[in-house]
Amino acid sequence: MAIETATETYRGVVYPWQMDHMDHMNVQFYTARFDEATWHLFAALGMTTSYFKANRRGMAALEQRTLYKRELHAGALIRITSELLEMKPKTIRFLHRMYDTESGEEVATTELVGAHIDTDARKAVPFPDDIVKRQGGFIDARATSA
Repeated sequence: MAIETATETYRGVVYPWQMDHMDHMNVQFYTARFDEATWHLFAALGMTTSYFKANRRGMAALEQRTLYKRELHAGALIRITSELLEMKPKTIRFLHRMYDTESGEEVATTELVGAHIDTDARKAVPFPDDIVKRQGGFIDARATSA
């Protein structure tokens, strides 16, 4: 069960150099913006650059599904909100929603699954207790018991 209100994880603008031959933002830039939002979500959960380096941990993307709902053009102001959908012992599933700030319209979404990894062993490992506890502010804890 997702939290009632999502956390804002990104704000930005669409630049002219990000347009494709159809004169709208190329899909690679939607993905890049969603990726930037991901790192803000992880940091809110305690998975900062310092955490990753000190603990020799990282995150690996396992799955991503993106829906494009409306084109964005140069000059559009955008924002992204993020919702933590599920946290299992070694994986996390979350949803990003991208909005046109001026109109308020949802223009794209992406749902991702990532694994918490040991960067030396290159295998998935459980999230530490302090990160699991922090997710309680983002998701109903009952959803993690499955």
